[in-house]
Amino acid sequence: MLDRINQLLDKPDLGKLILRVSFSVLMLFHGIHKVIAGIGGIQGMLAAKGLPGFIGYGVFVGEVITPVLMIFGILTRASALAFSFTMIVAFLLAHPEAIFTLDKTGAWGIESVAVYFFAGIAIALLGSGKYSVMSNPRWR
Repeated sequence: MLDRINQLLDKPDLGKLILRVSFSVLMLFHGIHKVIAGIGGIQGMLAAKGLPGFIGYGVFVGEVITPVLMIFGILTRASALAFSFTMIVAFLLAHPEAIFTLDKTGAWGIESVAVYFFAGIAIALLGSGKYSVMSNPRWR
């Protein structure tokens, strides 16, 4: 019975697809919000840290472009690293004091940022698998 279950569930390429598409779509919602509402808040956080506001436009790379590339399996590893880098920047800008805290439900204060960061690292290590719009494995 266990062997049959293992055989039915042994679908690593499908698992890679589900992982990259689910996290990419969830991040894309954040990016779409910034496309619609603007990045004034991010630019304000950057200015408060003494950084130029134009750096805030990088959020469109990390929250719109890289998720779209990962959904389609294009340059998946590089996109996933950029995705994770975006989470490091988000942590440093918005949540650095939360690293040693728990929220009211007991979750780690930076849990959502950490989940996205580690998912990006996992996707970078796994790659896109065979489900990609790119036929050339170098571009997956």
